[in-house]
Amino acid sequence: MAWTLITGASEGLGVEFARIAAREGRNLILAARSADKLERVAEDARAQGVEVLVVPTDLSDPAATDQLWATATDGRSVDVLVNNAGLGSNGDFADGQSWGRELSSIQVNMLALTRLMKLAIPHMQALDKGRILNVASVAGFTPGPNMAVYHATKAYVLSLSEAVAEELRGTNVTVTALCPGATATNFFEDADMNGVRLLKIAKPMKASEVAELGWLQARIGKRIVVPGAMNKVFAFLPRISPRGVTTRVTSMIMGKH
Repeated sequence: MAWTLITGASEGLGVEFARIAAREGRNLILAARSADKLERVAEDARAQGVEVLVVPTDLSDPAATDQLWATATDGRSVDVLVNNAGLGSNGDFADGQSWGRELSSIQVNMLALTRLMKLAIPHMQALDKGRILNVASVAGFTPGPNMAVYHATKAYVLSLSEAVAEELRGTNVTVTALCPGATATNFFEDADMNGVRLLKIAKPMKASEVAELGWLQARIGKRIVVPGAMNKVFAFLPRISPRGVTTRVTSMIMGKH
């Protein structure tokens, strides 16, 4: 049986993806930094009768991505990859103290995701089947003052996913970019986003709802998935508004008060 590899599987959307996959009887490879949290997710999945491999991994370490893939595919076929791991931070780009977090965000959100795709696609092509679900963000549709690096990384994920999906047209391997907006996870606290105006404007969606939609649409090979009516508006407006206006509005939404 083929396996499902999920990064960022210890909380939030990652946990929900693991639940969905286990419910479908899919064996799981779960990766995240916290071994204890991963084991709790694994226990729930094993209770549904699936095999689970736990791989504690810090994808901010450049060497960790290849190590993860080597471990995941050691005697296993992986036909679903969920690139869910992601980091962000809120604050002034000029703040020199933020570089460490931003560097980790670039490594996890862009480099690790890209490397896993590069490794996964030939593997899936050999299987003649495969799905890659990249968790991008509605942030990828617009520049994001106060979260400049995070928005830029998600724009990269969105662009990369669309381009590679086109390259794979006509094959049995698909790439989907899931672009949620505010979602009820620990991301906001981790990214120091408590108090941003966005959370007053848009009620966060349930992680389970976002994951279910992303999983369903990835199954049928849809390239871009934007959950929620308000998020669809946020994704569409940059296409018809001057970029200067869009950037200024985003600055207000992502600012604190």
